[in-house]
Amino acid sequence: MNFIKDLQYKYKNLNVLEQLIVINVSVFILVLIFKPFIGTVLPWLELSSNINKTLLKPWTILSYAFLHYNPIHIIINMLWLYFIGKSFLNLFNPKTALNVYFLGAISGGLVFLLGYNLVPSFFKGSAYVVGASAAVSALMIFMCAYMPNQEVPLFSFKLKLAHIGFALVAFDIMGLFGDNSGGNLAHLGGNALGYIYATQLVKGNDIGKGFEKLMDTISSWFKPSKKTPFKKVHKNKSKVAGVKKEEFDQFSKQKKIDLILDKISKNGYDSLTAEEKEFLFRAGK
Repeated sequence: MNFIKDLQYKYKNLNVLEQLIVINVSVFILVLIFKPFIGTVLPWLELSSNINKTLLKPWTILSYAFLHYNPIHIIINMLWLYFIGKSFLNLFNPKTALNVYFLGAISGGLVFLLGYNLVPSFFKGSAYVVGASAAVSALMIFMCAYMPNQEVPLFSFKLKLAHIGFALVAFDIMGLFGDNSGGNLAHLGGNALGYIYATQLVKGNDIGKGFEKLMDTISSWFKPSKKTPFKKVHKNKSKVAGVKKEEFDQFSKQKKIDLILDKISKNGYDSLTAEEKEFLFRAGK
């Protein structure tokens, strides 16, 4: 039981994109182990290019993004997600990251369906798509479009994010003529979502707000209602390290430590709450 509690604690202290990595890897391992027994179930999670099948399984527009059958496929996707996530969450809040990720997956699925059904002469036959590539592509292109002139080191020289974004899109377009045309079509859908989201956000328009509210509503259905006739009077406990507790819980472990250390530098160690001291103690271990 302690082992399980320790895993739960470690999972809760990951940032949202790292939690998605854990979910994707866990699903991959489960599929790898139990595929001989649940093989007939997997087509109900894959996104088919057959529009009639997809209408019967509408959830596959999102569930496909959590399926990986190839070890190389998931390793590449999760490495991209990990490194992009570090930069993304330094600039944007976790809900924006989730908006881009999930909307990127949905957009990739829709473009995949449109391509196979509007241009059947090019995308011949039926196919299915799996993997988080469209969602990860959305995050990458979002960063490239939001700060195109940001330079990143590459060996002995530097490249602007805009140039990296152009190269990624070009590779996906060329991939339409290869063996994985369906996958690259989904990538382009994710690319388009990432670009549109970023350029609109620069203008002050968050196109993911509606999706965010929908997800908040759905998640509230699974949260136990807390009814009490008494009001909490210790309002200071609702904050940790000077920020709202729910916001603090979403931060990466390092950012939480930095916030608490900042509080110590300003007000001293004795200003910490019991919860903050406990977190710092656990982090030190």
